[in-house]
Amino acid sequence: MSNTNKLKIINDPIYGFITIPNTLIYDLIQHPYFQRLRRISQMGLSYLVYPGAHHTRFHHAIGAMHMMQQAVEVLRSKEVVISKEEENALYTAILLHDIGHGPFSHAMEHSIVEVHHENISLLFMDKLNEEFKGQLSLAIQIFKGEYHRKFMLQLISSQLDMDRMDYLKRDSFYSGVAEGNINSDRLIQMFNVVDDVLVMEEKGIYSIEKFLMARRLMYWQAYLHKTSLVAELTLTKTLQRAKELLHKGIEVEGSKPLLYFMEHKITADNFSNDDLDTFAQLDDFDIISALKNWQHHSDFILSSLSKMIINRDLSKIKLNSEKFPTEVLEKITVSFAKDHNITQQEAKYFIFKGKIKNQAYSKDAEPIRILKKDKTIEDVVEASDQLNLKALSKPVTKYFICYPKQLEVF
Repeated sequence: MSNTNKLKIINDPIYGFITIPNTLIYDLIQHPYFQRLRRISQMGLSYLVYPGAHHTRFHHAIGAMHMMQQAVEVLRSKEVVISKEEENALYTAILLHDIGHGPFSHAMEHSIVEVHHENISLLFMDKLNEEFKGQLSLAIQIFKGEYHRKFMLQLISSQLDMDRMDYLKRDSFYSGVAEGNINSDRLIQMFNVVDDVLVMEEKGIYSIEKFLMARRLMYWQAYLHKTSLVAELTLTKTLQRAKELLHKGIEVEGSKPLLYFMEHKITADNFSNDDLDTFAQLDDFDIISALKNWQHHSDFILSSLSKMIINRDLSKIKLNSEKFPTEVLEKITVSFAKDHNITQQEAKYFIFKGKIKNQAYSKDAEPIRILKKDKTIEDVVEASDQLNLKALSKPVTKYFICYPKQLEVF
């Protein structure tokens, strides 16, 4: 047996000292699958807009676990019975909730690995459960929503969970977007459980309103910031082009794990344990290294797209509340293809349109429940006297068009 002291503390710039609660959590954090999260950027390519946003999924997972520790303490103080086994399962589930994210988070999901990160997280959990001789079984049950105590899943995944609380606070801190900051301590202090369902005490309603507003502002100011958006779309297109060239038999340099996923069609149905081990070797460094090589590739498209990201010389992006006319896109596509001696289909790597959508609070999803003083329970939108909270539950859609800077379009 190792004599290592496993009850360590981690110094976090936001919360101060975070205690590792037990040896299982320590061993999970030490596992190569989890250590990989140190090399996965939490906010993708947002550092091209906010230079401080270089924090990682590792930071976020540890922070979310810390918040879960606070939540368990608060609920126990309100006489909610949580056994030691349930407590450990909650810490494990929240710690591993993002373990399936690929490099730069979502760009991979839309180009190379056609499997949602939550599915990969579950595969990692199952594999770890084998290694740890069944110690993760309850955590997996909670994570899948199969445990009878519903509030436990709500703490991990809901419209007011530990995941969202940490990423808003952390992303706001590292990006410098102050509007995203929330009072997580106050929110957690307002937690309670009625009939195994998570509720918020009525006096916390203003903190919830602030939380939902902060989430809306972070989406439009950071996560869906137009430069972050065009950078991620460009990365997606670059990976798609590299994959296309490989399938045509043209040599494309890359690390072994990256080439493996580009050469094979991996879906949720055929994702094997070997694929999982290969995926565990993939991180942001594979992508950055590949882009540095690809900028010198003989293929004009791959080379140009890679340079755009490496040198932060990105395409123009215009946002609008109305759809852009297709004729505008067709006209510049024809012109650009002719000027660069490529096909119109190839020109679509540089010129494209789409839409983004955000909804700070969904009425269709499980609601945030307010426990009123008379012990009745109400949806936060109904309980709030804020008119703008009703507006926050309406989805906002914006349309975009991307095209190279040198084209005069608007």
